[in-house]
Amino acid sequence: MINPYYDHAGITIYHGDCRDILPHLEPVDLVLTDPPYPDYHAELYGYEDGIIDFLKDIPCRQLVFWSAKVDFPLDHTAIHIWDKKTGCGSEYERIFERNGGANFKVYRYYLINSTVAASFTGDTFTGHPSQKPAKLLRDLISKDKAITILDPFMGSGTTLVAAKQLGRKAIGIEIEEKYCEIAVKRLAQEVLPL
Repeated sequence: MINPYYDHAGITIYHGDCRDILPHLEPVDLVLTDPPYPDYHAELYGYEDGIIDFLKDIPCRQLVFWSAKVDFPLDHTAIHIWDKKTGCGSEYERIFERNGGANFKVYRYYLINSTVAASFTGDTFTGHPSQKPAKLLRDLISKDKAITILDPFMGSGTTLVAAKQLGRKAIGIEIEEKYCEIAVKRLAQEVLPL
């Protein structure tokens, strides 16, 4: 039995390597995650070849963010685009859908990379270098009937915050404790009307 770092109102966080924790969890309905990329802060995030191979053993629908510059290593049924609405740097990221539909979609949401950007969009900036917009994650979750969402590379907890805001259950796993603590603080805030 693995003890959770946080467990409240259907939201659970585990601190550790997802490959060690996943075998102890019950099945989930949707995986929504942003794993380490091989071309973006690879050492900082602990990227290694095969880091997402465990997704092959999870049979539910999966939405996996991935770099615009490197091939995605797993099979997939669709590729969606997150248009960051910026004029510099990487203007988009791909979201690979596995075990799901074949419709290809474009999602346009501003990049959350500062307190100014967060304030402009009504989001919260956590300081995580690859934070995703909560509105984007709510949009992705709301298109699915999933009851329990899994994010095995939780970061600062935006997937869990979005799930909580939509009244869904969620499980997050994060290897860095400082991000677990940030996620707990975010989840302790009241859910405001959308």
